[in-house]
Amino acid sequence: MKVLLFGKLGMLGSQMLKALSGREDFEMYAFDKNDFDISDKNALSEALKRISPNFVINCAAYTAVDDCEKERDVAMRVNGEAPGAIAAVCKEEGAVLLHISTDYVFDGENSDGYKEDDSTSPVNAYGESKLLGEKLVAENMDDYYIVRSSWLYGTNGQNFVDTMLRLAETKSELNVVDDQIGSPTYSKDLCEEVIRCFLSPYVADLPEQHERMLNTNDYSEKKLPFGIYHLTNTEHTSWCGFAKEIFRLKDLNVEVNAVTSEEFQRPAKRPHCSILKNTKFDCKMRSWKDALEAYLKLTT
Repeated sequence: MKVLLFGKLGMLGSQMLKALSGREDFEMYAFDKNDFDISDKNALSEALKRISPNFVINCAAYTAVDDCEKERDVAMRVNGEAPGAIAAVCKEEGAVLLHISTDYVFDGENSDGYKEDDSTSPVNAYGESKLLGEKLVAENMDDYYIVRSSWLYGTNGQNFVDTMLRLAETKSELNVVDDQIGSPTYSKDLCEEVIRCFLSPYVADLPEQHERMLNTNDYSEKKLPFGIYHLTNTEHTSWCGFAKEIFRLKDLNVEVNAVTSEEFQRPAKRPHCSILKNTKFDCKMRSWKDALEAYLKLTT
């Protein structure tokens, strides 16, 4: 199956490329911003016509949440308009689109968390831009999956885990926000679940793959209906709890002080509750604590 990936140099995109490149069922084509402007429909159309992919994955995004406040136009173009352009071209070429989105499309005021069809109301420019991307994808095509995730960390990109470990090299005490709740999600786990649940059923449709796939448990056989899905590691915590678990697992003597969002001011407001509820299929992702332990062992 031909897969075209946008955002190959980012944390999630690079992990997705690594995961898919190691599987014989996928013929990979991967691009990043250095290759062409993903908001340029003509460039997109040319690329898709040349490759004729079965599946397009968009991991490209402007993810610097605070910077989005001062570069709103850039955020809206990359996170909003570009996914819409990708969707329009995917429809023209008959490709399925999987677009990665975020918990920040919600306002965070529901302490019980959010289901896939709950009302959206972002509180910052990043969330607004990602919501625009969702809306334009849905307006421009029908055969799409939007996968929202939260609090991502992993190799090849700035993330909270690596920031905490870097700060611990010079500080014995840190103030960390305790009134924002979410599910830390390991990019490797997210990619593997995306492949299992969303891509593999399309591989099963290919005649040359069918016989071999009958003898493996690596693939899901049933296609999920098109639409919006929530996908994170299970269970949840605060940023403060996340930091404490990082230091506990690394056996680092760092005192973590719980502070409020008001005490730790940042340019962009953050939602207080980022819990994403998965109500549409059987998610097999492990707990955030188990995933964090695996990541820290990998990076030791």
